[in-house]
Amino acid sequence: MTISRQTLFGKLGVQLYRGIESATSFCKLRGNPFVELVHWLHQLLQQPDGDLQRIVRHASIDRDALERDFARALAALPAGASSISDFSWHIESAIERAWVLATLEYDDRRVRGAWLIAALVSTPDLRRVLLSISPAFGRIPADGLGDVLPAWIDGSPEAVDGPYDHSEMSPATPGEASGAMPGAQKGGSLEQYCTDLTARARAGEIDPVIGRELEIRTMIDVLLRRRQNNPLLTGEAGVGKTAVVEGLARAIASGNVPPNLADVSLLSLDVGALLAGASMKGEFEARLKGLLEAAAKSTVPVILFIDEIHTLIGAGGQAGTGDAANLLKPALARGKIRTIGATTWAEYKRHIEKDPALTRRFQVLQVAEPSEAAAIDMVRGLVQTFSTHHGVVVRDEAIRGAVTLSHRYIPARQLPDKAISLLDTACARVALSQHATPRELDDVRQRLAAARTEEALLVQEARIGLDAGKALASVHARIDAMAMEEAAVEARWREQAAAAQALLAAREDTAGALQDSTMPLERLRELERALAHLQGDAPLVFPEVDEAIVAEIVSDWTGIPVGRMVTDEVAAVRRLPETLEARVIGQTDALRVIGERVQTARAGLTDPKKPLGVFLLAGPSGVGKTEMALALAEALYGGEQNLITINMSEYQEAHTVSGLKGAPPGYVGYGEGGVLTEAVRRRPYSVVLLDEVEKAHRDVHEMFFQVFDKGYMEDGDGRHIDFRNTTILLTSNVGSDLTASLCADQALAPDMDGLRDALTPELLKAFPAAFLGRVTVVPYRPLADEGLARIVRLHLGRVVKRMADSHAIALTFDDAVVDYIVGRCLVQETGARVLIGFIEQHILPRLSAVWLDAFTSKAAIARIAIGVADSAAAPLQALTFDALPIHLDVSPN
Repeated sequence: MTISRQTLFGKLGVQLYRGIESATSFCKLRGNPFVELVHWLHQLLQQPDGDLQRIVRHASIDRDALERDFARALAALPAGASSISDFSWHIESAIERAWVLATLEYDDRRVRGAWLIAALVSTPDLRRVLLSISPAFGRIPADGLGDVLPAWIDGSPEAVDGPYDHSEMSPATPGEASGAMPGAQKGGSLEQYCTDLTARARAGEIDPVIGRELEIRTMIDVLLRRRQNNPLLTGEAGVGKTAVVEGLARAIASGNVPPNLADVSLLSLDVGALLAGASMKGEFEARLKGLLEAAAKSTVPVILFIDEIHTLIGAGGQAGTGDAANLLKPALARGKIRTIGATTWAEYKRHIEKDPALTRRFQVLQVAEPSEAAAIDMVRGLVQTFSTHHGVVVRDEAIRGAVTLSHRYIPARQLPDKAISLLDTACARVALSQHATPRELDDVRQRLAAARTEEALLVQEARIGLDAGKALASVHARIDAMAMEEAAVEARWREQAAAAQALLAAREDTAGALQDSTMPLERLRELERALAHLQGDAPLVFPEVDEAIVAEIVSDWTGIPVGRMVTDEVAAVRRLPETLEARVIGQTDALRVIGERVQTARAGLTDPKKPLGVFLLAGPSGVGKTEMALALAEALYGGEQNLITINMSEYQEAHTVSGLKGAPPGYVGYGEGGVLTEAVRRRPYSVVLLDEVEKAHRDVHEMFFQVFDKGYMEDGDGRHIDFRNTTILLTSNVGSDLTASLCADQALAPDMDGLRDALTPELLKAFPAAFLGRVTVVPYRPLADEGLARIVRLHLGRVVKRMADSHAIALTFDDAVVDYIVGRCLVQETGARVLIGFIEQHILPRLSAVWLDAFTSKAAIARIAIGVADSAAAPLQALTFDALPIHLDVSPN
C-alpha cells in the first residue's frame, strides 16, 4: 500500500516540517532540480537547538568537519534548474521509516528529529546516503542507539512539539495541493483561498451598488442557464466590474434572487494566495485542482468569482505541461461549478480570446463606463460611508463636481472609480484642515527653519573672521519677513478654525432644532458669511466638502486650473495681451487675436471638445513666433517647463507619423509611446509648439485633423490622448516674401484680415484646405526699426539683470548703443535673431573678459557702462565686426 505524501508530511513535528519548508526554498535558491536529504539535514543543522544538534554533540562529531562535508555534498548536486521537479525518494522513505519507528518502538504520534536519525542509521539504503553526505555520521551507532537516544535528547524543544498544526500551515505542503491532510486544515481549500462575499454582504461589509441593476440581472440570467452558465465581465479598469459582483452578493444575501440562487455562496478567489509559494513543478496545478474539487463537492452550492482572471490563465504552465486554463475547461464544460470572471477588454483579447475552447465556456458581458448622470447616482450611494469615515459633511455639489470634473479633466481613468477617488481625497483634505496645521503654515515654518540654519552657519563663519556681513544682513531680513508671514498665516488659520468650529456646532444645533420645528437659520447664515469673509480667496480651514475643494484637488492632480478663478488669476487673464506684448514685440494684431481666444477659453465659452486654441503663426523668421509660445506658457501655464516643442522638419516622411503617436502593434517601438502623445499624456495642461509645420509630410498634417476637431489623438497603444486642455501653436515661414513685400511700407500695409486673405493661396500650396479650415491663421509682420529697438532693449535688460544677480555689478547702456546695434543688423530675412546674435557674439564676450580680468586681479567692479565711440559717426557700412566702436567704461568699487 502506498502512503500519500499528504498523510506522510502531516506526521512531521513542527521543527522537521519547518526544516522541510526551508529545504525547499534552499533547493530552489541553489538551482537544484530535486529536494535532497542533504538539503533537509543542512537546514535542520542551522536551527539553534533540536534533536539533531544534541545527537551530533553526544556522538562527538566534529561540527566544522560536518559543515565542510555538507558544503562538498551540496556542491556535487546538479544545478541550473529553473524550478524544483520533486522531492528525492530518500526523503519520503526516511519519513515513512521514521514514522514506523515512532509508532512501534517509541510510542510517539509524530516524527521528531531523533526518530528521523534513528531511521537513517538503521536502514541500510538510507545509511549509505547519510554516510555519502558525511562519513562523520558513522560515529552514530546503529546498534544500541535506542538505549542511549532518550538520554541524548532529554530536554530538547522537540519534546513538546506535536504534529504540525495545519491550521497554521503555509499555503501548501511542499509538492502537494493546499491542505495536506484532508480534514486537518480548517475549512479546506475554499476557506484558505477564497473570501465569502455573501457572508460579507450579510454582515453589512459591502457598500451599496447603485446604477448596475441591468448588469446584475443579466449576470443572474447567465448563471441560471443549464449550459454555458459562466459570466465573464469585461470593461476598462475602474468601471465597476467587481462592484457588479458585490451587487450580486448583496442580492443573494437579501434574497432578491430566484430560488436556484437563494442558497448559493459567492466566493471570491484570491489568485495571489493560490500562486504564492508554489515553487515546485505541478504544485500550483495541484492546488487549483483541489480547489475545484472542493467547490464541486461542497454541500452548499458555490459560485467562484475570479477577479483579474487573466492572471490565472497560463499560470503554472511550462513547456509540455498543462496550465490553469486546461484545468478550468473540463470543470466548466461539465457544469460542475459556476464561475464569474472579470478582466479588462485588452487582457481578454490578449490572454483568453486566443483560446476558443475556453472562450466558448464563458458568456462575455461588457460593463461600460456609466454616464455622468448614472455615475452621480453611484457616488451618492457611497457618500454616507465617506462622511462617516472622515467625519465631514459632503455637499451634493461636491458629488456632481467630482463626477463632471473628473470626467472632463482625468480622461485616462474611468467613471465611477476616478470620481470616487477624487471625492475620497476631498473628504480627507477637509478632515485634515479641521484637525491639523494647514499646508501654507507648514511651508512657511520649513522655509523659516532653513533660513535660521543658514543664519547659524553665517554666524559661525563671522566668528572665525570670514566676511559674512552682507549675507548675514540679507538672511536677517528674510527671517524677519518670514516670521511676520508665519504670524499672519497662523493668525488667519486660528481665526478660520474658530469660525469653522462655530459653524459646525451651529449646524448640529440647527439639526436638532429642526426636529422641534424651530429654524434658527439666520444665525447659521451669519456664521457662513463670517467664515467666507475670513477665508477670502485663500481658505485654510474647510467646514465641508464642496465643489471648490474638489476642483482644487483636480488642479493639484493635473496642473489644470479648473477651480473658481481668484482675483489675481482673473486679472492675469484680463491683461494677457499686455503681458504678451512685453515679450513679443511689434505684433499687436497677432497678440490681440491670440489673447482674445485664450480669454474666451478661460471664461469657459469655447467648445469643450476642442483644444483651447489652435493657431497657425505664419510669418518671416525672427519676428516672435516661437517667443509667443514661450510667453504664453510663462503667462498662463505655470512656466516654460509646460511648453512642448516638436521640430516638424524631422517628420518629412510618411512613416514618421509613428514617431509622433507611437508605433502600431507588430512594429519596432510598439509600446514605447510617441514623442508628442507621451509628452501631452504627462502634461495635459501645456502649450504645444509644432515648429516649421510646413516641412512635415502631408500624412502628418492629416494626423492632426482629429486633434483639432475632437480634442484627442489615439496613440499606437490605442489610448486616447487628451488635447482639450492644450493650446496648440503651429509656426510656418510660408509666404514670408509676400508678407515682406506687402508690409514694406507700414503706411500701406494691409490689416490682419487683408494679410490673411493674401497669404491663403500660398498656404494652400503647403497645407490641405481641410487643415487650414481647422486652424486660426495669425499672420506675423516683419519687424520695424522701432520694434527692433525694443527687442534690443529687452535683451540688454536681461543682461543687466544677470550681471546684477550673478556679480552685483550695475550694467548700463544708452540709446546710442541700441541704435547702433539696430543699424548694424538690418537683415530682414533673419529678423530679431541677428540682433540677439550680435549681443551674444560681441557684447557678452567683452563683458566676460572685463569680469574675468577683475576676478584674476582681485579688483572689485561697481559699474560698467556700455557706450559707442565717436567713430560711430562714420558710415555704418564702413565698419567691420573686427573694429566695433562699442566700448565699456568700468568703474571700480
